[in-house]
Amino acid sequence: MKDKEKLNFSIRQPVVAGSFYSADKDVLARQIDGFLARAEKTKIEGDFKMLILPHAGYDYSGQTAAYGFKELTDRNIKTVILIGPSHQDWFSGAAFTNYDFWQTPLGKVEIDKELRQKLIQENKNIFIREQAHENEHCLEVILPFLQKTIRNYKILPIIIFQANDKFLSDLAQMLKKHLTDQDLIIVSSDLSHYPAYKDARQVDQKTIQGILTGSVSGFEKAIQENMTQGLPNLDTCACGEEPIKVGLYLAEEMGWNGTLLNYANSGDFSGDFSQVVGYAAIAFGDNQGTEKETLTMEDKQILLKIARQSIENEFSKKEININKNEISEQLKQPQGAFVTLNKNGQLRGCMGRIVEEKEPLYQVVAEMAKVAAFEDTRFYPMGKEEMKEVKIEISVLSPLKKITDPFREIEIGKHGVIVSARGGSLSAGGHGALGGQKGGVFLPQVAIENNWDLEMFMNELCEHKAGLPRDIWKTGDIDIYIFSAEVFGE
Repeated sequence: MKDKEKLNFSIRQPVVAGSFYSADKDVLARQIDGFLARAEKTKIEGDFKMLILPHAGYDYSGQTAAYGFKELTDRNIKTVILIGPSHQDWFSGAAFTNYDFWQTPLGKVEIDKELRQKLIQENKNIFIREQAHENEHCLEVILPFLQKTIRNYKILPIIIFQANDKFLSDLAQMLKKHLTDQDLIIVSSDLSHYPAYKDARQVDQKTIQGILTGSVSGFEKAIQENMTQGLPNLDTCACGEEPIKVGLYLAEEMGWNGTLLNYANSGDFSGDFSQVVGYAAIAFGDNQGTEKETLTMEDKQILLKIARQSIENEFSKKEININKNEISEQLKQPQGAFVTLNKNGQLRGCMGRIVEEKEPLYQVVAEMAKVAAFEDTRFYPMGKEEMKEVKIEISVLSPLKKITDPFREIEIGKHGVIVSARGGSLSAGGHGALGGQKGGVFLPQVAIENNWDLEMFMNELCEHKAGLPRDIWKTGDIDIYIFSAEVFGE
């Protein structure tokens, strides 16, 4: 009877084995094991519920994807809902597959037919469409990694092509209704397509920050700002824009927070920097990532306005006119902050205060904006005509935490780090040295911008920022502090 039942099963055969990944079972298993061994496991607080992962050939994006799958070890998962974009079929809505199993060189994975049927019955724009899956790679490449990291699970593959925001929001609501604690969402998307290496890093950083806002509006704003720059060969900021929006609608509904696990682009692996594709591994879940943001969207807009007015008024030697009625109680609290100025995608100034015991946050931002524009010794003082080309970014710092084990306590992409000579004071700060002593600071986004791991991040901080021996952070002979930052910009 069992043999007869097996003959009735329909199985989707792999279509990109041998091109996007090896068709040889043993070679494929060894390659994935290598990716996972090289990926560092992130110390995520709480339980993550969703991953956003790349889907290029393993030689290019496999290492980045491994940072997400590394987090699946020891997880008991019932159903993995896979959501990706269509690269070769054109339709409106969300397409399911009618197969019972999907096959890879590592074996079969069962489809969650019960959940598939429930979703199809709830919305006419969700349907079976085999041609959407026939030659599509974006979900298939996820499966071998799943097969190497978890057991006894089912999958539900969903392909989206054209869909308006209402449908994407509706789909998120339907998924929310059926999600259990043992289910996982994986959104499949690469980032920027085909700009030069340097441009890709700039574009992808903004896109990632947009995703990490946890909101569709923040994501859309980042994409719009990227595309209006007119960068050569930038076709898209995220090929899975619609699937990412479904994930973000769900994150908003569930109150999930995001954490960047890893970033790279194809140039990091191919050596071709002329035209690249960007990749990120991002996790979303409960009580995860950086600390909960304390500033409202209105607070952030007020701080950005104050920073710009502070610089502009300096040209005319006018005092900045701050409407105290706009200043919330949070903005009146003493808090450290950095103001970063970027012109045409390049750094134009960055200065800040790490610790602030007396001045309120809004005043710190006003003062640091002027210092970044006119007193950052790496640059000439800013000219009035430059202001229209300058974009302002603000990083509001959390309280400092002194640590003793940087290998265990520093999370790349989440923590900024300060190093200082033993017993020094942290009462002053800037873009480099601290209060005249040997010391330095890197904001959390520095690691993302440069694609540094922990060792490179700390080596560069100690040697080039603090003027200390390159590996002194490993010896325990310096003071090390960590902080997180709320980062936002114009």
